[in-house]
Amino acid sequence: MLTMTSFDEVLTLTDAISVEKVAHELCAGTIDSAAWVDTAREAWDDLPSSLRRAVRRFRRHSGPRGALLLRGLPVDETALPRTPTVDGSVQRVATTPAAVLMLLACGLGDPIAYRREKSGALVQDVVPVPGKENFQGNAGSVMLSFHTENAFHPYRPDYVALLCLRPDHDRQAELRTACIREVSLPCDTKEVLFSAEFRTDPPPSFGGGDSTAPHPVLTGSWDDPDLRVDLSATAPLTARAASALASLQEHLTLAVRTVRLVPGDLAIVDNRVTVHGRSEFTPRYDGRDRWLQRTFVATDLRRSRGCRPYDGYVVED
Repeated sequence: MLTMTSFDEVLTLTDAISVEKVAHELCAGTIDSAAWVDTAREAWDDLPSSLRRAVRRFRRHSGPRGALLLRGLPVDETALPRTPTVDGSVQRVATTPAAVLMLLACGLGDPIAYRREKSGALVQDVVPVPGKENFQGNAGSVMLSFHTENAFHPYRPDYVALLCLRPDHDRQAELRTACIREVSLPCDTKEVLFSAEFRTDPPPSFGGGDSTAPHPVLTGSWDDPDLRVDLSATAPLTARAASALASLQEHLTLAVRTVRLVPGDLAIVDNRVTVHGRSEFTPRYDGRDRWLQRTFVATDLRRSRGCRPYDGYVVED
């Protein structure tokens, strides 16, 4: 097991102050409005050049780990309200942390959301919810299995961005990632994973629904494939597919990298090549539980144009 920390990009205090200034100027209006997103996109150019360079490098190639950890972003835990505890909690009013998250999303590509998940909000709260402890999703607190975000969907996000506002009480919750680039699969296993012998169910956060048509788990280049799997929702359709999926799970577990996020940490996961999950933790529901904010990013928003009325940022299907 490896940590992510050797791949950190740590902001200097000067750069963090500059980011906070740019974000603060965006703290008006509604995040989900197209006009606000346009303003955030323009403001990206005002961020420190070192930060913009790091994000551009990652967008061009996400490296062997398929994840980037930016540390030292402006998040003042002492100024936060109570951690939300309601299911489906989102952030629609611009705050400094939400603005920081959206600024980085605009640097990576375009923010994207899904109407069936969190009512289509661009910035979503990832918090434990009472009664959903065993939920395989962002509201749970049990071990969250490795998954490609929205693996069932034809317009999956290219990146998942997670900004830590508040850690869990015991500082035990770990973000877990595993990149297919760090996995060495036997050729016969890989051949099966390139075959359309798997189905994936929508996650509970989407309200369920029909499984996908049969699809491969690996696509694209043999040497650098894309990965599409949810280990709690992807089912093999043949005996050899079951064996290959079990082998993939074993290899991903061996390649896992972990990090315990602290306030001001932004983890960006390349959803095309890296699965992510979370270790178990114990919430207290006292207003100071673990709180991340999340947004999804598409590098080619045009692909989903037929599902986004008025060329907005929310996929309706």
